[in-house]
Amino acid sequence: MIAVLNGPNLNMLGLRQPEIYGRATLDDVEQLCLATAERLDVALDFRQTNIEGELISWVQEMRGRARGVVINPAGYGHTSIALMDALLAVGVPTVEVHISNIHRREDFRRHTYTARAAIGVICGLGVRGYALAMQAVFDMIEDEDER
Repeated sequence: MIAVLNGPNLNMLGLRQPEIYGRATLDDVEQLCLATAERLDVALDFRQTNIEGELISWVQEMRGRARGVVINPAGYGHTSIALMDALLAVGVPTVEVHISNIHRREDFRRHTYTARAAIGVICGLGVRGYALAMQAVFDMIEDEDER
């Protein structure tokens, strides 16, 4: 199973700053992830929360449950050492996703603590970054299984 965990304000996709984040909604992202999971023949756990502690609890819940995590920590990526610590503790392949290119935005958005816990970071490719992240996590799982 691959978990796709989404942080704050992503429930506002399609409404919040569409010039930056596009017009796709979180439901559209979930449908994309479901189609990707079906293509990869893997189960999907897709969630979103605006609450930091809940996101941390979900990450911890993935230990021993998920084979990999795709996370869009949103604003918590820039601020939450606790979320980074949770991702490091879980010990499953993790890819961080950002819809916008955080490196072309304000200085404070260019650094994410959570990237330290990720094998890779995908940003700036819009919502299709989720499908790419799921493929990357799946490939890492397959590589582990072949060893």
